[in-house]
Amino acid sequence: MFFPEAMTELELIVPEKDLLAVTSILTGQGIFHQVDASNLSARAAQPSTDSWKERASEYAMLERRVVALIQALGIEEGAPANKQTNLVELATLRPAVEKIEQTVKDATGELAASQKTIAQLKTQIGELEPVADINIDISVLRDPKHIHSILGVIPNTNIERLETSLSRTPFVLLTLREDRHSSVVWLTGSQSNSDILDRAARSAYLNPFAFTSVHNGTPAEIIKSLNADIATINAQVEKQKVVTDQLHKTYQKELQTLLWDIRSSRILADSMARYGKLKFTYLIVGWIPSAAASDLAAQLKKASPNIIIDTTPFKPGHSSQNVPVHLRNPGLLGKFEMLINTYSKPRYEEVDPTFLVAFTFPVVFGAMFGDSGQGIIIALFGWLIASKKVAALRSMASLGPLIAVCGIAATIFGLIYGSFFGKEGAENPLTHAFPFLEKLVLIEPLHQAITVLGIAVGVGALALSVGFLLNIYNALRAQDMPRLLFDHRGLVGLVLYWSMIGLAVSSLVKGFPIPTVVFAITGVIGLIGVTFSEVFKHAMEGHHPLIEGGIGMFAIQAGVELFEVMISLFSNTLSFARIGGFALAHAGLSLAIYVIADLLGAVPGVGFLLYWVVAILGNLFIIGFEGMIVGIQTMRLHYYEFFSKFFTGGGASYEPLAALKTQEN
Repeated sequence: MFFPEAMTELELIVPEKDLLAVTSILTGQGIFHQVDASNLSARAAQPSTDSWKERASEYAMLERRVVALIQALGIEEGAPANKQTNLVELATLRPAVEKIEQTVKDATGELAASQKTIAQLKTQIGELEPVADINIDISVLRDPKHIHSILGVIPNTNIERLETSLSRTPFVLLTLREDRHSSVVWLTGSQSNSDILDRAARSAYLNPFAFTSVHNGTPAEIIKSLNADIATINAQVEKQKVVTDQLHKTYQKELQTLLWDIRSSRILADSMARYGKLKFTYLIVGWIPSAAASDLAAQLKKASPNIIIDTTPFKPGHSSQNVPVHLRNPGLLGKFEMLINTYSKPRYEEVDPTFLVAFTFPVVFGAMFGDSGQGIIIALFGWLIASKKVAALRSMASLGPLIAVCGIAATIFGLIYGSFFGKEGAENPLTHAFPFLEKLVLIEPLHQAITVLGIAVGVGALALSVGFLLNIYNALRAQDMPRLLFDHRGLVGLVLYWSMIGLAVSSLVKGFPIPTVVFAITGVIGLIGVTFSEVFKHAMEGHHPLIEGGIGMFAIQAGVELFEVMISLFSNTLSFARIGGFALAHAGLSLAIYVIADLLGAVPGVGFLLYWVVAILGNLFIIGFEGMIVGIQTMRLHYYEFFSKFFTGGGASYEPLAALKTQEN
C-alpha cells in the first residue's frame, strides 16, 4: 500500500513443444508483464517469429469482423465461457465467421441502407423547411437552358458584399425571407455568367439548397412527399428489425464464443511473436509480482518439465526505471490513486503517495470549502455520481467517491467554522437546533482572518517538510546517496528550509527557545550545500572534472540556482495561504449573497419569495462554481507544491497479459 509491489524479473527458456502450454499459463494467470525479446532471436529463427506476427495479424482482422457482426446485431461481448486459454486454428474459426457473415450481411445491409435513406430524406427536408412557405415550383430552378439560379441562405451582412462583387454582371437578387441574422435569397442571371455567379455566391458565404431531382412542385409539396417516403421506409425498417432480432437470438451465443476464442488466440499469437527464438527453444522475458513467483514457477514446471526458469527479485536502485510499477490500493484508496496516475506513475523505488493524498486532499478541500450544509450537498452529489443512477453522469462515476469524501470533509470543517449554508455565528440554524454543536466551533474565518492565514502557511511549511523527508527516503530506497545528501530537495535543501523557517519564527516570537544564531549557522551550511550541490555530487560519484564549464560559468549557474531555490521555497510555502484565502472568500461570498437576499426580502409583496430565490440560487452557485475552483486549487497545491518536493515520476506501467480480460475488468 505504501510502496509499489515488489517485482521479480522472469526469464524462461522453453522447449518448442511446450511453448503453447507455457504461454497459456502466462496469459491465463493475468500477472505476467511481458518484455519484447524478439530482438534476441537467432538469425535463422527469424522466419518463425515472423510467422507468429502474421498469425496474430490474421487473428486481429478476424476479431474485427466478429466485433462488427456483434455490433450490427446489438449483441453484448459477454464473458469467456471458461478460464482456459487455447489457440484455436484459423482454419476452424474463419469458416464459422464467414458462414454467419453471409447470413447476417443481407439483413443488416438492407437495414443500414434503409436507415441511410431515411437520414438523407430528413436532410432534404431540413434544407427545404426554410423556404417551405415560398410558392415557387422548384423544377424551374433545375437545369434551365438560359438562366442560372441559386436559392439559399446568406448572412445579412454579406448581401451588400455580394451585390458589389456582381456590379459589372447582370443579375437579379430577390430576398424571399429575412430574419435577424440571415436571409433566404434567390440569385439569378444569365447561364453564360454561371461561373461568375457561383464564385460571388461562395465569396459571400451564400449557402445554396441542394434539391433532389426526384421531386417536383413547391417546397411544401416536396416536404409532404418526402415525409410520405419516410413513413413507407420506416415500415420496411420495422420488418427488417424483426429479422435482425431473430438473428440476434440465433447467433448470440455462437458469436460470443467465437469472439473469445479469437481474442485469446490473437493474444497468445501476439505474445509468442515477441519471444526470442533460439535453435530449438524460445526465450521469454518479463516481470511478475514477487509474491506470485514461486506459485507460477511450480505451474510452469508442471506444464514443461524441461523448462529453465531464472527469477531475479529486483530491489529498488538506480537502474529500476524500467521495472513495471504495480500500485496496490484497494477500495476507496484506488479512487485517489487516479489522482496520482494523472500526475505521473511513481517509479519503482518511490513511495506510493496514494495513502497520504487520500488524507490530505479531502482535508485541504474541506478547509477551503468549510460549510456543513453545502458539504452535505456535495457528498450526496458524489454518491449520486458513484451510483450510476443518472445516465448523463455515468462517465464521471469514478470521480463520485472522491467528490463524496471531499463533501464529507467540507461538512466537518463547516462544523469547525460554524457555517451552515453560509449562515455563521448567531445566525447558524444548525447550532440553534443542536446547541451542543457550538462546542465544535473552533475558528470563524471572517472574524479571525490573520489566524486562518497563519495556520494555512504553517500547514504549507509542514507539507513541504514532509515532501523533503519523503524525497530523502526515496533516495535512501534507491541507494542514491548523492541525491539524499546534496539534492536541492534532499538533506541540504531541508536544512536550508528549516533554517529559513527558524529565522522567521525566532525573529517574530519573543522568547523562542532556540537562539537565532543557531538557525543562522545551519542556514549557512544549507546555503553552502545547495550552492555546491553539483560539486559534492560529482565528488561522491567519482565524476571528473568536479566543475564543468569553468569557474565563471559555475559561479553564474550556482548563483541562479540558489536564487531559484530560495524563491521556490518561499513561494511554495506562501502558496498554501490560499487555503485560508479561499476559506475567507467562501465566507465572504456567502455573506454577500445573504446581504442581497435581505435587501430583496424587503420588497413589499414578493420579498419572501425573492429572498429564498436568491438564497437558493446563491448557494447552488457557490456549490457548483466555487466547489469546482476549490477542487482545482486543491489539485494544484498537491501537484505543484507538494509533489514537486519528492515525486520524480515516469515509472513504467504494469500491463500484465490477460487473454480473457473483459472490458469491465
